[in-house]
Amino acid sequence: MTITIGVHNSNPSLYYLSRLDYAQQELAAVGESAAFHSYVNGVRTGELLTEGVIDFGGTGSTPPVTAQAAGHDIVYTAVSAPRPDHGALLVPDDSPVRTVADLKGGTVHLAVGSWQTHLVAKALDDAGLSYATDITPVRGDENSEKLLRSGEITAWVAQGAQLVAALRTGGVRVVVRTGDVISDRSVFFTRRDLAEQRPEVIDALTRALQRADDWAKEHPREAAEIAAEHQGGTAQDWETALRALPWRIEPVTDAFLAEQQQGADVFHRTGFIERAVTVAHAVARKAA
Repeated sequence: MTITIGVHNSNPSLYYLSRLDYAQQELAAVGESAAFHSYVNGVRTGELLTEGVIDFGGTGSTPPVTAQAAGHDIVYTAVSAPRPDHGALLVPDDSPVRTVADLKGGTVHLAVGSWQTHLVAKALDDAGLSYATDITPVRGDENSEKLLRSGEITAWVAQGAQLVAALRTGGVRVVVRTGDVISDRSVFFTRRDLAEQRPEVIDALTRALQRADDWAKEHPREAAEIAAEHQGGTAQDWETALRALPWRIEPVTDAFLAEQQQGADVFHRTGFIERAVTVAHAVARKAA
């Protein structure tokens, strides 16, 4: 059997795993082989799992919640350590926005449906505001930083090398960093049938992810050069961003599930998802 692993640029562990041989090595030990399927939008991970296009994937915190809400029977397998400095909500230096509450009525550019939605929705909820009614969330693009600096939008959520570059350039200010609101973990998940019928495959994939993380931690310059060549930006900015990541894979804990549930509840309350989700259902059932 070939295990197809989904890869997109926003998940650093899977991004580097796809460029190394660790998945092939670990899966061979349990009698399987590895293949990689590249796609652009991590929000589609649950859909791709259900359709059988991929067998295993990873995103930030929001896509598995929206996948459950859409009826996809996913199972969490592992998470990264928290990434408190992975992203931040930025405003221009001269903006009157000083706190999240000051975003009311403004337009915020972000990667809608990604962990950035979790960050903004939770921050607004903590401030007594609603993601659905108190801001205008707009999907960010290559023009978001320019629009922020020109004052055409209120705020922008930046991450990774883009965030490093924006802060290095100056003229912007951090209102909220990721770690002020959520743990911002990478989250890895699969279909229920694979998780429950082939737990040794999941264990092999988890080992491969940690080996890829170990490589990235030990080779930050090489990892940065790969990302800069493939995704744009400078190697120096990428290296700064990559050095800020924890590069550690952890098990799914009750504390993680509780944080996901809190996010899911905010999403449902604001109408970002249409039906309530019980996050604890997305765990593997123990064999009888």
